[in-house]
Parts: sequence; structure tokens; C-alpha cells
Amino acid sequence: MTSLAGASAFPAPVAAEPSPDGRRILLATPRGYCAGVDRAVDAVEKALELYGAPVYVRKEIVHNKFVVETLSQRGAVFVAETDEVPEGARVVFSAHGVSPAVHAQAAARNLATIDATCPLVTKVHKEAVRFASDDYDILLIGHDGHEEVEGTQGEAPEHIQVVNGPHEVDQVQVRDPEKVIWLSQTTLSVDETMTTVNLLRQRFPHLQDPPSDDICYATQNRQVAVKKLAPDADVVIVVGSANSSNSVRLVEVALEAGAGAAYRVDKADEIDPAWLTGATTVGLTSGASVPEILVRTVVERLQELGFTGVEEVRTATEDIMFSLPKNLRADLKGAGGQPDRPRRPRRAGARPAAARA
Repeated sequence: MTSLAGASAFPAPVAAEPSPDGRRILLATPRGYCAGVDRAVDAVEKALELYGAPVYVRKEIVHNKFVVETLSQRGAVFVAETDEVPEGARVVFSAHGVSPAVHAQAAARNLATIDATCPLVTKVHKEAVRFASDDYDILLIGHDGHEEVEGTQGEAPEHIQVVNGPHEVDQVQVRDPEKVIWLSQTTLSVDETMTTVNLLRQRFPHLQDPPSDDICYATQNRQVAVKKLAPDADVVIVVGSANSSNSVRLVEVALEAGAGAAYRVDKADEIDPAWLTGATTVGLTSGASVPEILVRTVVERLQELGFTGVEEVRTATEDIMFSLPKNLRADLKGAGGQPDRPRRPRRAGARPAAARA
């Protein structure tokens, strides 16, 4: 069984090839899986290997259609809520995180839980709890209904209000303008978030910034790479699912950065050859929940359509990998299995990817 984790987080280079007629692919790097997605997918795969099927998963483990379908075929059962999981069964919480209420519901049903929440999302949860305990009004910049936002808001619902974007700034009401802080959904655009923050600060001059940048390093790195290649691309193709916030945003970023056109596809056979009429350069990237195998099949499809040259556009090197959930690691170790994945060797003197982005 081929793993969807590991190789997708640290994809091997695509061989650069010349093009006889100048038609080429500009391949964004970094792209695809972030460390949180890799950890979550690996957690489901290892849980299936260790405990056997079925392993229940609340919501989509990550927002990617191919990943969910593949894991379903291997024995994962995706449910909308914990009350759909048989009492006493095992359930994995997705990378997007869950609220304390969901943890309580799982405990009430005696479910064995594996919390695959991305550690960067967990950091935002802890910030929400901390500032709510200090009686701050918390302005959570994000999208209503997104699983990550629901989980974060659930940490302190009486203190948190969601701000969906600049258009909602005028509607925000706070109890004390001197005790206000903003937090953010991790997968948002840096530019979009700061536009909202700047407008909020005009209304609330004492608005505090979070103690650390809540924008995920992977979200930022993928947007920077697209911004670099977009001005040279007649067309940019983003591989990612429609419910993936960061994938959808990459299309917008490409257009804003000067791409002639930009499209999102789940897989290679969704590419319309008409998109490429008259094009000589195609930019290619993928969202943070997309396995590398889908990118490689898009490269192959573009080469079939005549774009034989491949050039990598690198703007950062990522070497972050998160440990598996603690209880899963312990069970793997007890069973004599591999409790964690190998890390990419770090170059001498290199700083962490988030710092170098």
C-alpha cells in the first residue's frame, strides 16, 4: 500500500527539461502538503495499520477529495459528527481542530480519540483560551462555517466573534476598545488578513496583535511562490479541492500577481485544453492538502498537451515535520512499529523553514 504521507510533504525534485518550442511549465516550490496535513494523513494511515478497519474520522481529515476517497477505500469511515461513531469505537479528529464540546461528546460516548489537529491550529486555540481568561474581546478573522474557525470559536464562544473580511469590520462591536485582540484562521491569505486587521485598527487603535504570527508558514510560502511565477505565466493551474480555503486563495493570488488566467482542478483530467490556447508558459502549484501524486499527473498531462519544458521556481525550502499524536505514537511503539516518520536532513546552518520563508 502506497502511503499518501511522507513523500508528499518532501517531494522529490521534478527533472528540469528543455522545450524545443519554448512551451514550458513553471513548477512552484514549495507546493502541496504542509507538515500538519502530512501528520494528519499519516495518523489515519498508521491507525488503520495498527488497529485495523474501520477507523472513524470526524469530518474530512484534510480538505482534499482524492485523499478522502483513498483513505475511505482503505477502511476509514468519515462522519459529520461524533454521534455517528459507534459507542466505544476509535475516532480521529481532523487537522482543522475541534472545540472542547466535541472532545466532551467523544468522552461521553467512550470513544478512543486520536487528535490530529495541526499544532499550528492548536497554538491558536491556546491563544484564544489565554486571552479569554484575561477577559479580552477576540476578533477571529476567518470564514464562518470553516471547521478550523468552528473549533477555535468553540474554545471561548462568549469572547470570540468571527470577522469574515474587510466588509464586516464596520459591524464589529466590543465591550472595551482597550481590551481587544485579533486572531486568524491559519489558512488565510496574508494580504487579506492584514487588510482586515488594518481596518479593525482604525476602529480600535488599541487592537493587539497575537503573540506570534497565526498565518501558517505553508500558506504564506505557497502564496509567495505563486506570486513569483505568476507574472511570467499565461495560465496558472492550482491543484486542490473546492473546499480547500488555501487552494481557492492560490487562484486569486495568481490573478492578483499578474497571471493571464488561473484555474483550480482536483486532478489532471479536469484541465480543459482550451485554457491553454495561445499559451507558452503554464504555472503550476498545489494547495497544502494536495498529495504530490496529483501534481505529477498534471505535469504529465501538460506535457501531453505540448508543455514539455519544466522549470522549478523555488522561494523557500521547508523541512518542518510534526510528531504524530502522542497516544498513537505510544501504541505504535508498544506494538513494535515505527512511532514517527523520518525527517528531512537539515542543511548545516539552516534555519527552520518558517523563519526562512
